[in-house]
Amino acid sequence: MKKTFALKKRTLGPPWLRLCLFTAAALCMGLAVTAAMQWIAIGTLPGVLEWARDYPGHLAMTALLWAVPVGVLGTLTGRLWIAALPVGAAGLILALVDYFKNAINGTPLELADFGLAGAAGDVAGLAGDLTPTEDFWLAAAGLLFCVLVLFLTRRLTALEGTARGRGCLFSLTLAGILLTGAGTRAVGGALGVDFYTRMDPAENHSLHGLTLSLWRDAFPQPKAPPEGYDADFMLDVLSRVDRLLGPAREEPEARPNVLFILSESFYDLTRLPVLQYEGDPLEHFHALEAESVSGTFHSHYLGYGTGYLEIPMLYGLNALDLPPGTNICFQDPEVYERFDALAEQFTKSGDYDAEMLHAYDNTLYNRTVTYPLLGFNNLYFSDDIQQMGIERADGAYGGFYMRDGYFFQGMLKRMEAVNESGKRAFLFGITMENHQPFEPQKFNYECQIPLVAPDFTPAQRDIIRVMLEGVTRADQALGELTDYLRDCGEPTIVVFFGDHRPNLFMPGGDTVYTLLGLCPENDTQSWTEEQINDLYSTDYLIWANDPELLKGLAGTRRDSSITALGPQLLELTGRPVSRYWGLLEKVSEVCLTQTDLYFVDGDGNASFTREEAGLSPEALELLELRDAVVYDAVYGKRYVTDQMNLPPEA
Repeated sequence: MKKTFALKKRTLGPPWLRLCLFTAAALCMGLAVTAAMQWIAIGTLPGVLEWARDYPGHLAMTALLWAVPVGVLGTLTGRLWIAALPVGAAGLILALVDYFKNAINGTPLELADFGLAGAAGDVAGLAGDLTPTEDFWLAAAGLLFCVLVLFLTRRLTALEGTARGRGCLFSLTLAGILLTGAGTRAVGGALGVDFYTRMDPAENHSLHGLTLSLWRDAFPQPKAPPEGYDADFMLDVLSRVDRLLGPAREEPEARPNVLFILSESFYDLTRLPVLQYEGDPLEHFHALEAESVSGTFHSHYLGYGTGYLEIPMLYGLNALDLPPGTNICFQDPEVYERFDALAEQFTKSGDYDAEMLHAYDNTLYNRTVTYPLLGFNNLYFSDDIQQMGIERADGAYGGFYMRDGYFFQGMLKRMEAVNESGKRAFLFGITMENHQPFEPQKFNYECQIPLVAPDFTPAQRDIIRVMLEGVTRADQALGELTDYLRDCGEPTIVVFFGDHRPNLFMPGGDTVYTLLGLCPENDTQSWTEEQINDLYSTDYLIWANDPELLKGLAGTRRDSSITALGPQLLELTGRPVSRYWGLLEKVSEVCLTQTDLYFVDGDGNASFTREEAGLSPEALELLELRDAVVYDAVYGKRYVTDQMNLPPEA
């Protein structure tokens, strides 16, 4: 009797009714999680209601995606309110990470970002002080209220016996359906959700919401092959590539060292409107431009994503070449070996050693795996560099990270060691002194060059001064490096570029760019193609301590980019290049940047897509040839991939 009495106290109503109420409550909890996440992303409840009214199918699909885990956990535990707690917490955490990423660089959370999940602590530390908004706490309170309601009505939704078993079977079956591409597309199709069209991440996020945008990327459609793709088709592509490239290059006489330097968040901030400086923060960079090939450098990111830029720079592929949601730094190892990388255009001849130096540790972006696959013999991180016996009066660290000047001395030590071994050095260096966070105390409140910005608040000026000091220090380190190389006697080329601009997040939610009127808001979806092209650009130069190494091009201006700078270096050095890199050289003449977000032609003109760019038939043919070669290597049968790693007509 006691056992029967206890069972009755735990439930209320017949099993069939409780199963129906359980299902309805799980769907309501899924709807609540959806609304909370959208509230955090959009910032207002009216905005959430407008999104729900405009896209009811997206709302329903997202609610279903959250209701299913609530149902699975609820049937396994027999208590719906217990299941709602971890599911609601997961939604809040995802939304908060998405908000922080938007705050850092104006782009939403993508599936590719989960490749860095294991280094989340390091990423958060690099980003600085990130504080949840009031909307986050209100949304969290709303979800807790929903859990409380489920707890108070638990007797109406508690499942026991056969009803619990049926509920578990149904929820697990539905979860299984949604975990397959075919099932997701079938359910999504019934609700009017497009799981086929590839979209820019910002558009995907705005249209579908965070959950559904991530889910869409988890089940990408296979990339369509070129029309007529087979062995004969690719042999014809190979023949067309050979005709475009002409005969293979002869071995060059000059064999300079190459110092390829990615300078964190470096750009010519004197081009910003309104802000004025009592001195030139880029004194050395501006002076070196007269001795260099230099110009605008078109990036793929703003404020974030250094590692995602290194692979396109060194390997030629970019995120658009891979399935949506794919992290370019975390591919299967064989992917990075299908084409010979940039460094291997130097090392394959046997007279160069390639090494990578990074001014931070080895925790981020899978570099310890990818760089050896890209042809680098040795990797040196911050601890390794500090073991090189460098003596510097101001020490190893400046601000929060290693000084650029100290880091460059480490590069020079490695160059000298490689040269002493009888080889030339190809060194790829990644600096950190100018990395975010741009907190006022970063450089002990120092700023060598006074800032004039009367329209900004004291707190805003403090952050801008940190940016100013960081760029100034990067410029001074560049000056020290080139001064040393002028007298060292070893022919050396320096490739120096900023990977992206910093996205200076100001008190109140704006960035320095919104406050200067360069874009309407942080979300890139509202930007014009010209605004994207402007803010997704930095500056670069290619300098040599012997002007003859620049082939008479010293002092010239030329737009370049993440995917064009490597080919530009090969063109200058005359290295024998593979068909693949020869094709990339040709492509860079008509296309500097091609991403989900925008397209930039060879003259630096921006469009949202390749189709809008008004390219010539010859330019389109080059892009189509590249598409075919990449498809063959990444998705296809690799009919000609080995041949693309050989010189033309080989």
